[in-house]
Amino acid sequence: MRRIAFLHTSPRHVPTFDSLLKAADPDVQVDHLVAEPLLDDARRHGVENPALIRRVHEAMSEAAARGASVVACTCSTIGGIAEHAPAPPGLTFTRIDRAMADRAVALGPRILIVAALASTLQPTARLIDESAAAAHAQVTLHTLCVDDAWPHFERDDHAAYIDALAAAVRAAPRRFDVVVLAQASMADAADALRDLGVPVLASPRLGVQAMLAAL
Repeated sequence: MRRIAFLHTSPRHVPTFDSLLKAADPDVQVDHLVAEPLLDDARRHGVENPALIRRVHEAMSEAAARGASVVACTCSTIGGIAEHAPAPPGLTFTRIDRAMADRAVALGPRILIVAALASTLQPTARLIDESAAAAHAQVTLHTLCVDDAWPHFERDDHAAYIDALAAAVRAAPRRFDVVVLAQASMADAADALRDLGVPVLASPRLGVQAMLAAL
Protein backbone atom coordinates (compact mmCIF):
# COMPACT_ATOMS: atom_id res chain seq x y z
CA MET A 1 0.00 0.00 0.00
CA ARG A 2 1.30 3.45 -0.94
CA ARG A 3 0.87 5.80 2.00
CA ILE A 4 2.04 9.32 2.83
CA ALA A 5 1.49 11.52 5.86
CA PHE A 6 1.57 15.18 6.82
CA LEU A 7 2.48 17.05 9.97
CA HIS A 8 0.51 20.32 10.17
CA THR A 9 0.40 23.18 12.67
CA SER A 10 -3.11 24.19 11.59
CA PRO A 11 -6.17 22.03 10.88
CA ARG A 12 -6.97 24.31 7.94
CA HIS A 13 -4.31 22.52 5.90
CA VAL A 14 -5.99 19.11 6.06
CA PRO A 15 -8.65 19.69 3.36
CA THR A 16 -6.11 21.49 1.14
CA PHE A 17 -3.77 18.52 1.01
CA ASP A 18 -6.55 15.95 0.87
CA SER A 19 -7.84 17.70 -2.23
CA LEU A 20 -4.42 17.89 -3.86
CA LEU A 21 -3.73 14.20 -3.25
CA LYS A 22 -7.15 13.13 -4.48
CA ALA A 23 -6.58 15.03 -7.73
CA ALA A 24 -2.99 13.86 -8.21
CA ASP A 25 -3.26 10.19 -7.20
CA PRO A 26 -6.48 8.97 -5.52
CA ASP A 27 -4.94 5.55 -4.84
CA VAL A 28 -2.44 6.94 -2.32
CA GLN A 29 -3.50 6.66 1.33
CA VAL A 30 -3.11 9.87 3.36
CA ASP A 31 -2.70 10.49 7.10
CA HIS A 32 -2.66 13.83 8.90
CA LEU A 33 -1.31 14.86 12.30
CA VAL A 34 -2.15 18.38 13.51
CA ALA A 35 0.06 19.79 16.27
CA GLU A 36 -0.78 23.48 16.62
CA PRO A 37 1.37 24.12 19.74
CA LEU A 38 4.55 23.43 17.76
CA LEU A 39 4.25 26.68 15.82
CA ASP A 40 3.31 28.63 18.95
CA ASP A 41 6.39 27.29 20.72
CA ALA A 42 8.63 28.01 17.74
CA ARG A 43 7.48 31.62 17.70
CA ARG A 44 7.93 31.91 21.45
CA HIS A 45 11.22 30.07 21.98
CA GLY A 46 12.87 29.95 18.53
CA VAL A 47 13.60 27.01 16.26
CA GLU A 48 16.88 26.19 18.02
CA ASN A 49 15.10 25.29 21.26
CA PRO A 50 16.08 21.71 22.22
CA ALA A 51 12.67 20.87 23.66
CA LEU A 52 10.95 22.05 20.48
CA ILE A 53 13.34 20.04 18.31
CA ARG A 54 12.63 16.90 20.31
CA ARG A 55 8.86 17.39 20.08
CA VAL A 56 8.95 18.02 16.32
CA HIS A 57 11.00 14.85 15.81
CA GLU A 58 8.50 12.90 17.91
CA ALA A 59 5.60 14.36 15.93
CA MET A 60 7.13 13.31 12.61
CA SER A 61 7.49 9.75 13.87
CA GLU A 62 3.92 9.83 15.18
CA ALA A 63 2.66 11.04 11.79
CA ALA A 64 4.29 8.00 10.17
CA ALA A 65 2.91 5.53 12.70
CA ARG A 66 0.21 4.07 10.42
CA GLY A 67 2.72 2.98 7.82
CA ALA A 68 3.52 6.04 5.69
CA SER A 69 6.75 5.86 3.71
CA VAL A 70 6.97 9.64 3.12
CA VAL A 71 6.09 12.28 5.74
CA ALA A 72 6.10 16.01 5.01
CA CYS A 73 5.90 18.90 7.45
CA THR A 74 3.71 21.64 6.01
CA CYS A 75 4.86 24.34 8.45
CA SER A 76 7.73 26.39 7.02
CA THR A 77 8.83 27.64 10.44
CA ILE A 78 9.62 24.16 11.78
CA GLY A 79 10.19 22.46 8.42
CA GLY A 80 13.96 22.36 8.80
CA ILE A 81 13.67 20.61 12.16
CA ALA A 82 11.15 18.13 10.79
CA GLU A 83 13.19 17.30 7.71
CA HIS A 84 16.22 16.40 9.82
CA ALA A 85 14.35 14.15 12.23
CA PRO A 86 16.01 10.71 12.42
CA ALA A 87 14.12 8.34 10.14
CA PRO A 88 14.43 4.54 10.00
CA PRO A 89 15.33 2.85 6.69
CA GLY A 90 12.54 3.07 4.15
CA LEU A 91 11.00 6.21 5.67
CA THR A 92 11.56 9.67 4.19
CA PHE A 93 11.05 12.86 6.19
CA THR A 94 10.78 16.06 4.17
CA ARG A 95 9.32 19.56 4.20
CA ILE A 96 6.58 20.63 1.86
CA ASP A 97 8.42 23.76 0.70
CA ARG A 98 11.69 22.15 -0.45
CA ALA A 99 10.44 21.62 -4.01
CA MET A 100 9.32 25.25 -4.11
CA ALA A 101 12.77 26.41 -3.01
CA ASP A 102 14.41 24.35 -5.75
CA ARG A 103 12.08 25.85 -8.35
CA ALA A 104 12.72 29.38 -7.06
CA VAL A 105 16.47 28.94 -7.44
CA ALA A 106 15.97 27.76 -11.02
CA LEU A 107 13.86 30.84 -11.79
CA GLY A 108 15.97 33.41 -9.88
CA PRO A 109 18.42 34.86 -9.19
CA ARG A 110 16.44 37.62 -7.41
CA ILE A 111 13.95 35.98 -5.06
CA LEU A 112 11.32 37.70 -2.92
CA ILE A 113 10.30 35.67 0.15
CA VAL A 114 6.85 36.63 1.44
CA ALA A 115 5.56 35.56 4.85
CA ALA A 116 2.81 36.56 7.23
CA LEU A 117 4.91 35.50 10.23
CA ALA A 118 8.38 36.88 10.87
CA SER A 119 9.41 33.51 12.33
CA THR A 120 9.03 31.97 8.85
CA LEU A 121 11.44 34.26 7.00
CA GLN A 122 14.77 32.97 8.31
CA PRO A 123 13.95 29.25 7.94
CA THR A 124 12.75 29.84 4.38
CA ALA A 125 15.80 31.91 3.50
CA ARG A 126 18.03 29.16 4.89
CA LEU A 127 16.16 26.59 2.81
CA ILE A 128 16.59 28.58 -0.40
CA ASP A 129 20.28 29.06 0.35
CA GLU A 130 20.57 25.27 0.67
CA SER A 131 18.85 24.79 -2.68
CA ALA A 132 21.11 27.38 -4.29
CA ALA A 133 24.22 25.70 -2.90
CA ALA A 134 23.08 22.32 -4.19
CA ALA A 135 22.48 23.82 -7.65
CA HIS A 136 25.75 25.79 -7.57
CA ALA A 137 23.69 28.95 -8.17
CA GLN A 138 24.00 32.48 -6.87
CA VAL A 139 20.79 34.07 -5.58
CA THR A 140 19.82 37.37 -3.99
CA LEU A 141 17.11 37.17 -1.36
CA HIS A 142 14.66 39.90 -0.45
CA THR A 143 12.09 39.44 2.31
CA LEU A 144 8.62 40.83 2.91
CA CYS A 145 6.73 40.20 6.14
CA VAL A 146 3.03 41.08 5.83
CA ASP A 147 2.29 41.51 9.54
CA ASP A 148 -1.28 42.66 9.04
CA ALA A 149 -2.25 39.49 7.15
CA TRP A 150 -1.86 36.89 9.92
CA PRO A 151 -4.74 38.16 12.12
CA HIS A 152 -7.07 37.46 9.17
CA PHE A 153 -5.80 33.86 9.05
CA GLU A 154 -6.33 33.46 12.78
CA ARG A 155 -9.91 34.74 12.42
CA ASP A 156 -10.45 32.28 9.55
CA ASP A 157 -11.09 35.13 7.10
CA HIS A 158 -9.29 33.55 4.17
CA ALA A 159 -10.37 36.12 1.59
CA ALA A 160 -9.02 39.02 3.64
CA TYR A 161 -5.83 37.07 4.32
CA ILE A 162 -5.17 36.52 0.62
CA ASP A 163 -6.13 40.10 -0.27
CA ALA A 164 -3.64 41.49 2.27
CA LEU A 165 -0.84 39.29 0.95
CA ALA A 166 -1.53 40.10 -2.69
CA ALA A 167 -1.74 43.84 -2.00
CA ALA A 168 1.60 43.80 -0.17
CA VAL A 169 3.36 41.95 -2.98
CA ARG A 170 1.98 44.35 -5.58
CA ALA A 171 3.23 47.30 -3.53
CA ALA A 172 6.74 45.87 -3.08
CA PRO A 173 9.60 47.34 -5.12
CA ARG A 174 10.14 45.29 -8.30
CA ARG A 175 13.58 43.95 -7.46
CA PHE A 176 12.76 40.29 -7.93
CA ASP A 177 12.47 37.64 -10.64
CA VAL A 178 10.30 35.22 -8.67
CA VAL A 179 8.06 35.39 -5.60
CA VAL A 180 8.09 32.65 -2.97
CA LEU A 181 4.98 32.39 -0.80
CA ALA A 182 6.69 30.98 2.26
CA GLN A 183 3.68 29.53 4.09
CA ALA A 184 1.42 26.80 2.75
CA SER A 185 -1.62 28.83 3.82
CA MET A 186 -0.71 31.46 1.22
CA ALA A 187 -1.23 29.23 -1.81
CA ASP A 188 -4.32 31.04 -3.11
CA ALA A 189 -2.33 34.28 -3.33
CA ALA A 190 -0.50 32.75 -6.30
CA ASP A 191 -3.77 32.78 -8.24
CA ALA A 192 -4.51 36.32 -7.09
CA LEU A 193 -1.11 37.41 -8.45
CA ARG A 194 -1.20 35.63 -11.81
CA ASP A 195 -0.93 38.96 -13.62
CA LEU A 196 2.10 40.14 -11.65
CA GLY A 197 4.47 39.51 -14.54
CA VAL A 198 6.84 37.18 -12.66
CA PRO A 199 6.31 33.62 -11.37
CA VAL A 200 4.64 33.35 -7.96
CA LEU A 201 5.36 30.03 -6.25
CA ALA A 202 3.36 28.26 -3.54
CA SER A 203 4.45 25.10 -1.76
CA PRO A 204 1.43 22.75 -1.55
CA ARG A 205 1.13 21.51 -5.14
CA LEU A 206 4.87 21.39 -5.81
CA GLY A 207 5.46 19.64 -2.49
CA VAL A 208 2.81 17.01 -3.14
CA GLN A 209 4.30 16.30 -6.55
CA ALA A 210 7.69 15.79 -4.93
CA MET A 211 6.21 13.48 -2.29
CA LEU A 212 4.54 11.32 -4.92
CA ALA A 213 7.81 11.14 -6.85
CA ALA A 214 9.54 10.01 -3.65
CA LEU A 215 7.16 7.06 -3.37
